[in-house]
Amino acid sequence: MGLVVQKYGGSSVADAEGIKRVAKRIVEAKKNGHQVVVVVSAMGDTTDELIDLAQEVSPMPAGREFDMLLTAGERISMALLAMAIKNLGHEAQSFTGSQAGVITDSVHNKARIIDVTPGRIRTALDEGNIAIVAGFQGVSQDKKDITTLGRGGSDTTAVALAAALDAEVCEIYTDVDGVFTADPRVVKKARKIDWISFEDMLELASSGSKVLLHRCVEYARRYNIPIHVRSSFSGLTGTWVSSEPITQGDKKVEQAIISGVAHDTSEAKITVVGVPDKPGEAAAIFRTISDAEINIDMIVQNVSAASTGLTDISFTLPKAEGRKAIDALEKNKHGIGYESLRYDDQIGKISLVGAGMKTNPGVTADFFTALSDAGVNIELISTSEIRISVVTRADDVKEAVTAVHSAFGLDSDSDEAVVYGGTGR
Repeated sequence: MGLVVQKYGGSSVADAEGIKRVAKRIVEAKKNGHQVVVVVSAMGDTTDELIDLAQEVSPMPAGREFDMLLTAGERISMALLAMAIKNLGHEAQSFTGSQAGVITDSVHNKARIIDVTPGRIRTALDEGNIAIVAGFQGVSQDKKDITTLGRGGSDTTAVALAAALDAEVCEIYTDVDGVFTADPRVVKKARKIDWISFEDMLELASSGSKVLLHRCVEYARRYNIPIHVRSSFSGLTGTWVSSEPITQGDKKVEQAIISGVAHDTSEAKITVVGVPDKPGEAAAIFRTISDAEINIDMIVQNVSAASTGLTDISFTLPKAEGRKAIDALEKNKHGIGYESLRYDDQIGKISLVGAGMKTNPGVTADFFTALSDAGVNIELISTSEIRISVVTRADDVKEAVTAVHSAFGLDSDSDEAVVYGGTGR
């Protein structure tokens, strides 16, 4: 039997009983002959509580000290889990991200993994131990400072370790039974997907699906690490995410035309009004945004008015970056030459994802018909080969997702989607 990397989210280790339940599952994998490496998140809402505490002390905490504070949550989880495993008669060693060899760049609060050198993990495994690693954290390559990987960083830690250790699979344990055709908190008849390709999962993740983070799937695809998304609250088979279809019995699981419907209400829209319609203007706008280290999502430029030669450019970005983007654009108003800015954070994005839409021309028409029949107005449209995304009012998101999900026959015959921990993550 080979090496398995397991990751447990905050809802799975939210309290002492949860930690003991997870310990039993880990020991079971060890008894089945696997070498086991475990990555853990902070318990329950610990990270949010630490963030709130930091902001009470300092409205703008320094990045280095903020990271030092936030990594405490995962260290608590790893130590308690190691204790629980030892009580079950098995040896376990816990490691911080830096001890596990997770090397990152120097960007605090959203560092990227540069390399993984898991020498101490391999030694622990060779000695017959279970290795437990604090997720979400690493150490910067140059200054040797503690860094954090941003929200969902424990998933990325797990996949990076799986790649470095040449693991057979990376199991992501969460509080739902797998990846569903829609958010089970919004669509009760969402159906569990047995297998989904890396490409479709990447689109779902980048469109708002919260079960797996985009960076985690991207890393897994790069190193071809199969991911098995499962619930730590049940023993059911979950969802396989891989490059090739899985086999059930004698048959391969075929990917559906449509994989699912994702939504995201964490974005805002900025419209730059009265931009001269000439070469270089769009570049000046997005260079300003890039220099502020802000990622943008959808972009739409209107046709310029013939009488004025001016146009409007709209784009979406994370709400959390909204104020920073506005400040950067206002600071460079003279250089860009626009008239005014409009900011709107009451929007939602709905995305239809599926590799089959490339060869099924009716998908686009059916998508927009479903939104029209639901009375949902569309503000922006963006497409790729396997995704159609639209921006609507935030109040219309739930109705839009439900309508599109039903229109494409994705509804389950029963209320199959269970959120055991209450968060869908």
